[in-house]
Amino acid sequence: MLLTIDVGNTNLTIGLFEGTKLGARWRLATDHERMPDEYGLQMLGLLQHGGCSPAQLDGICIASVVPPLTPRILQACRNYLSDDILVIDETVETGIKILYEDPRAVGADRIADAVAVCALYGGPACVVDFGTATTFDAITAEGEYLGGAIAPGIGIAAEALFMRTAKLPRVDIQAPPSVIGRNTVHAIQSGLVFGYVALVEGMVERFRRELGPDMKVIATGGLAEVVASHTDVIHHLAPWLTLEGLRILWERNRPRHE
Repeated sequence: MLLTIDVGNTNLTIGLFEGTKLGARWRLATDHERMPDEYGLQMLGLLQHGGCSPAQLDGICIASVVPPLTPRILQACRNYLSDDILVIDETVETGIKILYEDPRAVGADRIADAVAVCALYGGPACVVDFGTATTFDAITAEGEYLGGAIAPGIGIAAEALFMRTAKLPRVDIQAPPSVIGRNTVHAIQSGLVFGYVALVEGMVERFRRELGPDMKVIATGGLAEVVASHTDVIHHLAPWLTLEGLRILWERNRPRHE
């Protein structure tokens, strides 16, 4: 069995694969104060809850965009789970050509997303990842990672409104009853949810002009479903896409890794 871990600024997304099938999966809050032993014990508990012991693991594949936290996660995995670990960086064999001006600047999660999309859907494609940031990644018809766009995530926008204004409250990120809010909470929710729907629709249209009319749109990330349910421009909802990409990257690099 393979354990996949996506270390993000807001969440740790963890999935357990048996072959190509994703079984148990979890989202945890990213905590910069947590020590390796705390992470290790928590992941060990999740693994056991998923019906797997460390002895059953073939290995662990990790993508991290939080450099200060990466060593802690690695230590936690080695001490409690397995020392057969692959960390995604610029040295791994991705199977796709990265056309970014500096390939080392592309986040490991964006690489994993692109690898998964090429394998599962094919190009041309636009991947919209609703994480701490809302990212748009472009995959060409030839399966090349072209580049993309990065915008503040919905959660960041919501928190900024709360922190930088005197009277606007913190709200749950969900769609209000109508676009025109009749109270402050609904007005904020409308701006966040339907505003980001409009952002996605506009960016998808602009990406399509460059990638071609056959472009597929794949949405992933913790808040993907909130936006995807209010637009028809998203063709595939794949909330665990990054984990699928990590599985594929493990398979492509395992012979060299061993």
